[in-house]
Amino acid sequence: MMGYKLEFADVLAQWPLFVQGAWMTIQLSTLAVVLGFTIGTLCAIGRRSRYRLLSFACGTYVEAVRNTPLLIQIFIVFFGLSSAGFKIPAFAAALVALVLNVGAYTCEIMRAGMDAVHKGQIEAAECLGLRRAQVYWHVILRPAMEKVDPALTSQFVLLMLASSITSQIGVEELTAVANRVQSDTYRSFESFIVVAVIYIVLSWMMRGGLWAIGQVVFTRRRKLGTLA
Repeated sequence: MMGYKLEFADVLAQWPLFVQGAWMTIQLSTLAVVLGFTIGTLCAIGRRSRYRLLSFACGTYVEAVRNTPLLIQIFIVFFGLSSAGFKIPAFAAALVALVLNVGAYTCEIMRAGMDAVHKGQIEAAECLGLRRAQVYWHVILRPAMEKVDPALTSQFVLLMLASSITSQIGVEELTAVANRVQSDTYRSFESFIVVAVIYIVLSWMMRGGLWAIGQVVFTRRRKLGTLA
């Protein structure tokens, strides 16, 4: 072990595979974030609803997802649907599992942000004659997103990193590519070092992208210079 010498030449020669894997990871993560955020926000609204059945259904979904491992969720979607006669590609199964997973965590984050909005602001908006949709968007949702933006960013980056688990059902993302490269080159250490560096770069890119979106959406914080 002491005489081990790092050799990256054979691993880096497989760069087209790493590019393909990174692109697959980006696609999977981006779709999961967009769809998961939408589902999570709707569930947060549902959990705060006065309709008990709706609130109970959303709460059951959140608790079921948050108290089971992501890998088990992926297996349930992929193998469970196949057993029921629904043959879906590995990418679609992975996407569904990731969306459901991040949706549950987004629900709780967004619910905390909504609960932090003072009731007086909502009442004032209603007194001004704003429609319910306008109240939710301008007074509840946007301020809530602004408050929990750092938590959402961290959760979405964690989702991107967790997408590596989808290699277990054959999705050709970064980790699956690393496994293929190390089996071809017999350079396991070097292969996973390269992939780790790529994941770090992707994390920075995602944080930068979400920060740029925040600059557009959260105009008040941009003017105050508090959007980190």
